[in-house]
Amino acid sequence: MNTEIGEKSSVWAIGFMSGTSVDAVDAAIIRTDGVQVFEFGPVAERVYTAEERDAIFEATHAARAWNWQGEPPTQAFGAALEALTKAHKQAFDDAIAQCDPGKKPELAGVHGQTVLHKSPAGGRIGATLQILNAADLRSALGIPMVYDFRSADVAAGGQGAPLAPVYHQALARDLNHPIAVLNLGGVANITYLNGDEIFGFDCGPANGPIDEWVSQHHQGRYDADGSAAARGSVNAERLAQWMDLPFFKASYPKSLDRYDFNAGLADGLSFEDGAATLTALSAAGVASGLSLLPERVTKIVVCGGGRRNPVLLEQLRLRCGVEVVTSEDEGWRGDSIEAEAFALLAVRSVRGLPLSFPGTTGVKQPLTGGQRLD
Repeated sequence: MNTEIGEKSSVWAIGFMSGTSVDAVDAAIIRTDGVQVFEFGPVAERVYTAEERDAIFEATHAARAWNWQGEPPTQAFGAALEALTKAHKQAFDDAIAQCDPGKKPELAGVHGQTVLHKSPAGGRIGATLQILNAADLRSALGIPMVYDFRSADVAAGGQGAPLAPVYHQALARDLNHPIAVLNLGGVANITYLNGDEIFGFDCGPANGPIDEWVSQHHQGRYDADGSAAARGSVNAERLAQWMDLPFFKASYPKSLDRYDFNAGLADGLSFEDGAATLTALSAAGVASGLSLLPERVTKIVVCGGGRRNPVLLEQLRLRCGVEVVTSEDEGWRGDSIEAEAFALLAVRSVRGLPLSFPGTTGVKQPLTGGQRLD
């Protein structure tokens, strides 16, 4: 890896994230030393076309059918890999076009597309797969790149997720602790911060099952403004059954595949009641996660797409009994936090700093990671 990057006091870096909702590639530029964020640069979003979304979902289905049994379905990933390279390059170009002279990134951190994740269990290590044509993308970007952030942690017995807590720690440095940062993507994950104490774990489903439910009923790709949930009623009996599942009773560290919870949970309910009950499940999972923490938090800062769902936010306030604010309320860039996180993680990787910790992924000792292409 370029030694000059590691020797500088801070670096302009660009991070990319493509989530399991398969909406878009987010790109964000920050200046960081891997511990603090000194400046925020431009951001960009490259929305996937319908054809690109289909290709990525096909790759996900192929990976799930394979499930690490036999030869990996690499041919089934071809169209998705092309889509990912194209979308990342266009997001990069859009971000670079906004950069002031002297503030262009020298390093990229690319998460890739998660198509399969399996938590460790019963003495067996887990497994995780983020697909990406790293060589092609590195060539397209023209700057050093770090990718494959999770594999080293999984190989060492960790959950491989979440990785954002160390970035949340950088953002929340000046807030009153203890505090929880909650990301609501396909899956919900909590970061607990109390001084230098840091914990993080997946606490349940978030938008994934809701989006799937809405799509199955041909009512769009997601529950815009929580309108379907607002018209429905929560089925308390069904919700209680879901919350009795072993995942919610397990302590952290713990992680989820996006499809560990899916829309099939709501089969038999009306469209509106299913949306309402799946939304309540997301909030109830968060409340369950908060109950595991060593100290009651002062508030929850909500990031990710779920923060735009007012019904979900209200359910969080109802079920968690603590102040709930959005990332924008704290002056953070809510649509770019995960991309920013991988910019910081790339710098940490170059400098040999840990990406995961015993309190976040369950790895035995703080561990760095990431594959590097100069």
